[in-house]
Amino acid sequence: MMAVRVACIVAVLAVAALPARAEDRSVLVNCKATVERASKIATAASEAELARCRQVIREWALRDARMTVDEQGQPIR
Repeated sequence: MMAVRVACIVAVLAVAALPARAEDRSVLVNCKATVERASKIATAASEAELARCRQVIREWALRDARMTVDEQGQPIR
């Protein structure tokens, strides 16, 4: 009984952690291109897609501001 309870708790925590996984930098590059394209062409992307891309760009900006090393491990500052 205790093992089942522990397994359920672990499963719930694993599922909760899935959305917290960070996207790779290619998602950021694609979102920047989408937002840039939408600024030039009015019908380039849907509002939902643009909102998601703007959120991804914001999250990457915050993440990059907190980093002290780049992707190769070299100091930024």
